[in-house]
Amino acid sequence: MIKTLAKSIREYKKDSILTPILVSLEVVMEVIIPLLMANLIDYGIDEGNMGYIWKMGITLLIAAFLSLFFGAAAGKTAAYASAGLAKNLRKDMYYNVQNFSFSNIDKFSTSSLVTRLTTDVTNVQNAYQMMIRMAMRAPVMLIFSLVCAFRVSAKLSMVFLICVPVLGIGLYVIMTRVHPIFRRVFKTYDKLNNVVQENVRGIRVVKSFVREDYEDQKFGNISEMIYKDFSKAEKTIAFNMPLMQFCMYACMLVFSWFGARAIIASGGNPAVGLSTGGLMSLITYAMQVLMALMMLSMVFVMITMSKASVERIYEILTEESSLKNGENPVMDVKDGSIEFENVSFSYSNKAHKKCLDNINLSIHSGETIGIIGGTGTSKSSLVQLIPRLYDVTEGSLKVGGVDVRDYDIEALRNQVAMVLQKNELFSGTIKENLRWGNEHASDEELIHACQLAQADDFVRRFPNGYDTYIEQGGSNVSGGQKQRLCIARALLKKPKILILDDSTSAVDTKTDAMIRRAFREEIPDTTKIIIAQRISSVEDADQIIVLDDGKIDGLGTHEELLNSNAIYKEVFESQQKGGNEDE
Repeated sequence: MIKTLAKSIREYKKDSILTPILVSLEVVMEVIIPLLMANLIDYGIDEGNMGYIWKMGITLLIAAFLSLFFGAAAGKTAAYASAGLAKNLRKDMYYNVQNFSFSNIDKFSTSSLVTRLTTDVTNVQNAYQMMIRMAMRAPVMLIFSLVCAFRVSAKLSMVFLICVPVLGIGLYVIMTRVHPIFRRVFKTYDKLNNVVQENVRGIRVVKSFVREDYEDQKFGNISEMIYKDFSKAEKTIAFNMPLMQFCMYACMLVFSWFGARAIIASGGNPAVGLSTGGLMSLITYAMQVLMALMMLSMVFVMITMSKASVERIYEILTEESSLKNGENPVMDVKDGSIEFENVSFSYSNKAHKKCLDNINLSIHSGETIGIIGGTGTSKSSLVQLIPRLYDVTEGSLKVGGVDVRDYDIEALRNQVAMVLQKNELFSGTIKENLRWGNEHASDEELIHACQLAQADDFVRRFPNGYDTYIEQGGSNVSGGQKQRLCIARALLKKPKILILDDSTSAVDTKTDAMIRRAFREEIPDTTKIIIAQRISSVEDADQIIVLDDGKIDGLGTHEELLNSNAIYKEVFESQQKGGNEDE
């Protein structure tokens, strides 16, 4: 796990290595300073030797300056290294998410991915900075301070052998109790982000149904869960400080009591026993040892918090797409013919029921195919298999006479344009959104595609025309306008197969008819698959497929199905009746 995350350090290895070296040099200077102070007191102040006082004073200033310099340099390199790691982690995670298949994306909610890319990465960034700085500083200071303390007075320094195990055991107990709580907290963060995203995205629905109080309560309940978990964790971690202070003050009392007696017994002579300077340096080393232990405890707390985040980031980095190219993928799609041979499909291997069951279907290149069926009859599932957004569970699906699993995924999808049921426009101008279909398209090509999709008229009515800015999610255009822009974007790909997944549901029947007529006249060689709820949207198709419960219930032209298929006839008559009543 750590090895996988460490790959994201990359160009920041130099800063990551330099930081512990600079920290070690800083600690060396800090450990030397108490020894210099002891000598200053014992051999300078006590003996009234001004020359020695000047000498030690200048040496102390140099040591303090070097300590400051190394500390500042270590802080700078640690900041670069940790921020660089966070940048690379987000980049690596985001790039891997882009390669996910739909089945991979189904495993992680949008809110969970956002939390992992933000909160979890920030936790790892903070932990990494502490690890390369404090995690190096603490043990080096602990070792050096203990060595120097034992040099001053081995007997008095034995007290550390009691304090260190007590602190170590206490910290271990605290950390083991806190880690499960933090794992639970970050999962709750996912729920919190999900609530916020749903509320912001559906704010118009919330207000129209006057559900603000309900949404407030839902948000408040999840926030309360996070508060309780964090409070519980912080209460446990809070035992760290009194335990640390107990050990620190116990050491101070022991050193003060026995140190004073040792000074009196030796007459303050450093050559005979403990001196005044020696006691001062010993107290300083005791502070340094305990501060080192306190830093270690802070590192352990941060590592405990970040451990759950590391596991969540690792899941994203190691998730492999369920869709992969073969060894020698086919790069060219010959034509838009499609053939389903005994195709079955389910979203999960554990599913008891198949979404699609034993589909056999042959579509010639350039044909227009209509698909009709009730809600939940797997119409969208059927067409999503064509550009290999999902792989078939059983059977074979061929495009251009080649199994879709034998194509290079990018080459296949470049020849299949989909206007999904829930299509998206992105923040940017209309031109920028349209060029998702073809980034090199000229303005004339953009206009022509919009004319085919019946979008040119309303775009020109905008004050800025094709340079009109589209807000996030296309919130400043109507549903019908959004659908027509998405159709124009798909047409710019000049695909061999065009799939419209109920993507004219928000336009009127006249506009719908004009779009279909433009398809017949302008792109006759493109295979067109139209999923629709309105019979009028597909009645002039070469073939119409009637889906029911994941199976083909009927196949034929409009007239053939009216005479032979009960479902199609029922839908047609109900829509005709509804239309007559409206008239």
